Amino acid sequence: MLPPSEGKTAPGQGEPLDLAALSFPGLGRARARALSGLIRLCRTGEQQAAQALGLGPRQLGEIAVNARLRTAPCGPAIEVYTGVLFDALDVGSLSPRARRRLGSMVVISSALFGLLRPDDRIPAYRMSADAQVPTLGPLASLWRQPVSTVIAEQSGLILDLRSTAYASLGPIPGAASGRCVTIRVLLERAGKRSVVSHHNKATKGRIVRALAEHGTRAANPAALATDLQELGFRCEMRQPGSAAGPAALDVIVRET
Repeated sequence: MLPPSEGKTAPGQGEPLDLAALSFPGLGRARARALSGLIRLCRTGEQQAAQALGLGPRQLGEIAVNARLRTAPCGPAIEVYTGVLFDALDVGSLSPRARRRLGSMVVISSALFGLLRPDDRIPAYRMSADAQVPTLGPLASLWRQPVSTVIAEQSGLILDLRSTAYASLGPIPGAASGRCVTIRVLLERAGKRSVVSHHNKATKGRIVRALAEHGTRAANPAALATDLQELGFRCEMRQPGSAAGPAALDVIVRET
């Protein structure tokens, strides 16, 4: 499970958005509400939309982009999202087999669409997890139940790489927590370890790429840690914050 990115590459051509064609049809009603609410906001007035979406003066063009979401061209979500994680994943250079594996193993969290598969076709948009769209209320209240239900319906081990903000839109349900693992990336420098945003995102992108290229049959967090070690990542299991919560794994990188 990946976070999205604020940065996006707008498709130059393609069919417009078809909500019914997206994966996880159980999210359809919430998606329709989110899309309608965002478009309505961005057609109401620039000042209100900028405040609700947390946009600065140089980002006001995003409001017009959002207002045209129903007719804008769409492309695969994995190509629309950009940024450090997606740059490190580098989907364009994957082999056809790895690309197919990526399409079936990855979901991307989204404040507008809930959850997406990499090949779901979407337009570029601007809406983060902390947006305050007047007609929707807190986005967690819109997404929490339907997204958590979809997560519970998926089988196998869950590797949750989402940021805290996006995890709050669809928490891992209790019934699935025993087969879930989260990852914290730590930069080791001069014997000390710290969380650094760039290394966190880039390392997560490299982990997803490695798993797409080589696959994993890990049935539990410890087996996944072993697989990642064999793929060249330095891993340590750590005590999770809650006994009932997901397993926790640290990946340690050294400054180069």
